Amino acid sequence: MKIRRVVVNRRKAQFELTTANGREYPFPFSLLRPKLIAPDRIVEAYPDPELGKECFTFTRASGEEDSIHLDTVLEYNRDPHYMSELALHELTCQAIEKIEGCGLSRREIARRLGTSLPQLYRLLDPTNYSKSIDQMIALLYVLGCEVSIAVKTRKSAA
Repeated sequence: MKIRRVVVNRRKAQFELTTANGREYPFPFSLLRPKLIAPDRIVEAYPDPELGKECFTFTRASGEEDSIHLDTVLEYNRDPHYMSELALHELTCQAIEKIEGCGLSRREIARRLGTSLPQLYRLLDPTNYSKSIDQMIALLYVLGCEVSIAVKTRKSAA
């Protein structure tokens, strides 16, 4: 996902990002490190083409520049699609960790899953988000893991 536009809203003390798909996300100045202290203020903010427009760069009145990745903004806003990808990434990392100590060859794991070796490698690719959570759970069961899903109400559910 790419950042299309960044607006500095001083009245609300936040950045307002618009992504390439048209979604808008706020990101408050209070999360900046180091904190924004008067008389320092944000002078400029823009999607950074040098960072593939996956980050935005802002400049303080002091001349200091910093960049924030879109993932930080999506996590702050608890974007449902991003949070789903984060859960899928966590399952993939767990599978990669478990595959080392399971004692099964990758070919045997693929056979037990009823899939091909290239498909197993796609399942183990942390950057592949076209796989399903169902496939990852099946893989973890083959690796001897018990998978449980817990649903909890967030404190700041909106």
